[in-house]
Amino acid sequence: MKEIRMLAAIMFTDMVGYTAIMQNDERLAKTLRDRHKKVLERFTEEHRGQILQYYGDGTLTIFGSAIEAAICAAKIQKELQNEPKVSIRIGLHSGDIVYDDEGIYGDGVNIASRIENIALPGSVLISDKINDELKNQKDVSAKYIGKFQLKNVKEPVKIYAISSHNLIVPRHDQIEGKVTFTEHSIAVLPFINMSMDKENEYFSDGMTEEILNALAKVNGLMVTSRTSSFALKGKDSDIREIGKMLGVKSVLEGSVRKQGNRVRVTAQLINTEDGYHKWSDSYDSNLEDIFSVQDEIAKSIAEQLRKTLSIEISTKSLVKIPTDNIEAYNLYLKALFHWNKWTNKDINLSIKYCEDALKLAPDFASAYARLSACYVYSGAVGYMSNVKAYSKARGYAIKSLELDDYLPASHLSLAMVMYFNDWDWKGAEKCFMKALEINPNSAEAHEYYSMLLTTLGYHKKALKEAEMAFTLDPLNAPISHILAYTYYNNNLIEDSFAQHKKTMEIEPGFGDSWNSSAWMYLKTGDYEKGIDLMMQVMDQPGNRPKALSGLGYAYAKLGNIEKSRKYLNELEEFQSDELHLNMEIAAIHVALGEDDKAFKHLNIACDKKLGGMNFINGNYWKEIHDDPRFLQILEKMGIPAE
Repeated sequence: MKEIRMLAAIMFTDMVGYTAIMQNDERLAKTLRDRHKKVLERFTEEHRGQILQYYGDGTLTIFGSAIEAAICAAKIQKELQNEPKVSIRIGLHSGDIVYDDEGIYGDGVNIASRIENIALPGSVLISDKINDELKNQKDVSAKYIGKFQLKNVKEPVKIYAISSHNLIVPRHDQIEGKVTFTEHSIAVLPFINMSMDKENEYFSDGMTEEILNALAKVNGLMVTSRTSSFALKGKDSDIREIGKMLGVKSVLEGSVRKQGNRVRVTAQLINTEDGYHKWSDSYDSNLEDIFSVQDEIAKSIAEQLRKTLSIEISTKSLVKIPTDNIEAYNLYLKALFHWNKWTNKDINLSIKYCEDALKLAPDFASAYARLSACYVYSGAVGYMSNVKAYSKARGYAIKSLELDDYLPASHLSLAMVMYFNDWDWKGAEKCFMKALEINPNSAEAHEYYSMLLTTLGYHKKALKEAEMAFTLDPLNAPISHILAYTYYNNNLIEDSFAQHKKTMEIEPGFGDSWNSSAWMYLKTGDYEKGIDLMMQVMDQPGNRPKALSGLGYAYAKLGNIEKSRKYLNELEEFQSDELHLNMEIAAIHVALGEDDKAFKHLNIACDKKLGGMNFINGNYWKEIHDDPRFLQILEKMGIPAE
């Protein structure tokens, strides 16, 4: 299809709570989704709209008239209040869109999507552009809610709610709570090691992380993840700049001095807007009392924040004593120190320290949880065979949860085994949800859950999770990369390119972002830029097969079949018992129009449960999504087809 640019009224709908219903009652979930679809199709046709895309349990629809769009949205929302009731959010905006074979995109689409995201169930939110068209209309009217800064939208947008019988009209504060998080936010910077022995850095880092985890339990408080906080370690950055960089209003910094069995901890809470200290204190204790110190610091900070913010402070201890054996705990902190370096050597050291800790304290649940995480990571990045790594990860996660069911790391590890190894989507989702229930501030859990939602085709919900992960951990390159990928799956092309650029700024050598950017250029028809980036990817260690696949795809699309086959042949030579490149090979066959060969390789990849198959439902493979054989692959994977 030739690219079409047009002005349209854009409507997004999204079912609320569908995922939870699916977990408890698949039949009911399907009934509600079918009803949503049927009602939407009936009223859309009646008001001369066009449904362009189904997003799992959501939709994207365009209208030639803003008035028709608003009336249609109100009717849909009212109808779905009847039994069987379907809880949905609806957002409307009018703007310029671009429509082609790849889908629909543009600023208008982005803003409409953001408006739907902040709507309450049972409401229809509209932009000021839609509202301008409704003036003097008897059939439909709207109430002004307020002006809001929407994610990735340059200027604040005036938001209105359609006011009619049975429709929810949200209050300003209800919407504001869904737009901004920074007011209730804090970053814990790495505590400085003031000990005479520089080897005690593992202890000061461990103290920082334990306090960070304790604060993450405070209901209503957003805590920046470790990766972003520790990215500032050793840097003499201005507190106000740190606040802007991490998107937080408060920063906790401090120092740790450990000498023998004695520990002195100092801590300061600072306002990032003006750099003034809100609170500071120091603590002296024996090593055996270190958990009490961690808990006291966390509660003191929470109390200080409670004075100005509406956060809830539990009467329970924020720090749970993980083990009575201080020597085992010391070994665990060393394991944690090496785990966070993410090299093969350090992961092995982390495993060793955890094993040594467990010899001293066999009931140390956190050590089992860390062992499980080490093996998940080793399997995911290729440090160890998947079969061996995931088997060990599963065993250690289960053992950890038998000892303590309240460890988010264990639920997360088990979720990853189910997601990548078992393709147990329901089991993985339950584990992700449990991890997020325990720690809503886990950027990793939000990131990985977004990946699962992408696998299942719920791209709008995946975007919400990916954005939350990035908000919690804005200096984490893998999370930034996943967000860029998720933007692309939602046809937010400009946002995706911008996010890839951010990823490269965070970590210039992050190869996956280079590769994904190149593929995006290819998929949007800019073959010159795509090829140029792929040539740069060729020079990155370990990424040559990915580049060969991209180049073979590009030249096939350009009609240079000879050059395409040259790259295909070279790619096939890389294939081995240890390196499975069926998906990379399939991509070239798709571009060559050789769908039979492409699906042959995709079915092999499916049988081998290659990790890339988890992303087959994304836009990179959109060219084959209408082929019946694609639906057969989804069925083999146990993914419900729309």
